[in-house]
Amino acid sequence: MDFKKLDDDLSLIVEKRIALSKMSYADEAYDDLEEELHDLEDDFNEDYGDELESALEKIYNQLKSDNEVLLPSAYLANEYHPMMPDASGKVTYEVKGNEGVPLESEQFDKMDVRLVIVPNPTRFILRINGKSMKDLWVAR
Repeated sequence: MDFKKLDDDLSLIVEKRIALSKMSYADEAYDDLEEELHDLEDDFNEDYGDELESALEKIYNQLKSDNEVLLPSAYLANEYHPMMPDASGKVTYEVKGNEGVPLESEQFDKMDVRLVIVPNPTRFILRINGKSMKDLWVAR
């Protein structure tokens, strides 16, 4: 898997989601941007689905979860917050609140546990009770 292309493709999706979240439904460009975003997400699933689903299966096994592994795009947050660029100009993103796919596991009894995918580097983050706790898989 080309990790740079994975990061670039995921970053583009995240940037489009951010742009879409700043538009109102009445904006005439909203429908076109939403359609473009859906096409990008479909391409993302097609290009990286097998590898990312394999990584997700390992995560679910590690966490002893019986949840079904979903398509990689399902793990996208609804809202990303860009952080300051690093020395090379690469922007990473923060996720806040109850974003991500809910995950059931006896290890985390009565906690809100979720998985979310974040770019730069592409990674699946374990979120517990609305806080990012640990990177469970990082594209390397």
